[in-house]
Amino acid sequence: MDRRRFMAGAGLAAGGAATAAVLATPAIAQDKPTVRWRMTSSFPNTLDTLFGSSELLAKSVSDLTDGRFTIDVFPAGELVPGLQALDAVQEGTVEAAHTVLYYYVGKDPTFAIGSAIPFGLNARQQNAWLYNGGGNEAINGFLADYGVVAYAAGNTGTQMGGWFRKEINSLADLQGLKMRIAGIAGQVLAPLGVVAQQLAGGDVYPALERGTLDATEFVGPYDDEKLGFYQVAPYYYYPAFWEAGPTVHFVFNKAQLETLPAEYRAALEVAAAQCNIRMLADYDVKNMRAIRSLVGKGVQLRPLPRDVLDAAYESAQALYARLDETNPKWKAMFDPWKEFRTQAFEWFRVAEYTNDTYVYSQQAAGR
Repeated sequence: MDRRRFMAGAGLAAGGAATAAVLATPAIAQDKPTVRWRMTSSFPNTLDTLFGSSELLAKSVSDLTDGRFTIDVFPAGELVPGLQALDAVQEGTVEAAHTVLYYYVGKDPTFAIGSAIPFGLNARQQNAWLYNGGGNEAINGFLADYGVVAYAAGNTGTQMGGWFRKEINSLADLQGLKMRIAGIAGQVLAPLGVVAQQLAGGDVYPALERGTLDATEFVGPYDDEKLGFYQVAPYYYYPAFWEAGPTVHFVFNKAQLETLPAEYRAALEVAAAQCNIRMLADYDVKNMRAIRSLVGKGVQLRPLPRDVLDAAYESAQALYARLDETNPKWKAMFDPWKEFRTQAFEWFRVAEYTNDTYVYSQQAAGR
């Protein structure tokens, strides 16, 4: 064979193989468009566990899509105020938000069920309802009217009842109390004499310091210590009966979500589930350390008086009954949720409660 013809043939063959390899990669890549979204958060970036969940989502989605789907995350106030995050997604100002659905009870009280309502589910029960009890489907069916879709983004676990400038020794001490409190808990406490206000996290400390607020709830020891509430309100009450297991959500513009390739939507779901698991685990570790730190700083831990809990429970049941009669959207979500709650409580009383009660009593006795 002629040497030049051989070399040319070999070169053609090699070039063909190389060309095929080069073309193969872009052919796959062409099925994966470059997408860049913006997500606004309801939380300041100083709250690293809450805000960090949105950062974890962005990183995980980028990793799962080889960097072709990226999400830029903005803390509260940088693009829109924290309590307007959902509105920004509805209006298409941003594609996504990181928020808590009960912030929007002014639109409809039904929003609260997706996050937490007084005397509701703990974190494990909440996740069971969301993933296996029809919760996610119910929430997104309700949210369809708003043009958004929500994925669970995390859970804080049972929160603390909040910071008070003065002691609460009985129900009578709630009369005229000005308290920052989220969701429909304010509607539950109003008949008990509480003047409820909903403020973003960054506005709470100065209001407490000036005396514009007498009390505030926020999350729990770790975040509350960061925000410095103990410096202006020394009494720390527990538990937050209105938030036994509150879910934080990622909210996406439905039209934008539907334009994504299937693998990008799958990446969002997987990343959101990871965030949901991680947040609770993070808080369970951070809070157990922060509560010791706060007590060491002189914080006075107090249980909410029994007459306060009893009165709040009755107020909550009355509110739910009224909403069931007057709000069809509430009823459609609440009634199945209530049935799930009944059965979950029955089961947890058999195993979890009995086990926990015994071992905690032994630990408290120093054994």
